[in-house]
Amino acid sequence: MRQLTRPVRRGLLVVHVVVSVGWLGLTLGVLALGITGAMAGSAEEAGAAYRSMNVLGDWLLIPISLLSLVSGIVLSLGTPWGLARHRWVYVKFWLTMITTAATAFALRARIDSAMADVVAGRAVGATTDLILAPSVSLGVYTFLTAISVIKPWGLTARGRRLRATKRR
Repeated sequence: MRQLTRPVRRGLLVVHVVVSVGWLGLTLGVLALGITGAMAGSAEEAGAAYRSMNVLGDWLLIPISLLSLVSGIVLSLGTPWGLARHRWVYVKFWLTMITTAATAFALRARIDSAMADVVAGRAVGATTDLILAPSVSLGVYTFLTAISVIKPWGLTARGRRLRATKRR
């Protein structure tokens, strides 16, 4: 892929940072709602928390996670960092892929299940899942943010080969 121009790269970087930090904040909100629902003193209170989780999950979780993934891929391919040249970028890519899939298929399914229980007037079962999943996600997103700032681990084998080829 051709290198992005400076204004395009900067604009895309702003989008990527805003969306990624938004995903982290959204996950924190989902975690807070999961804890609220699990600790609620009444079925109505728990139902309100799970309904709110459902709205966030239906309208924001998947689009935000996908936009973070896509903007990160375009940035990596359109800049000298590359997708598989530096270990930190490679780790970010795979962890973002995994967490996006987990959000889409595991967390969303659990939120839908909780919402079905609320609508049916049943007690929500296994509320631990609605606390554990966002807690793990929050830890992963914090780690991804940290490695984006620190940029540890150096080049991959592919990155070293590409650098050696450029020096010749």
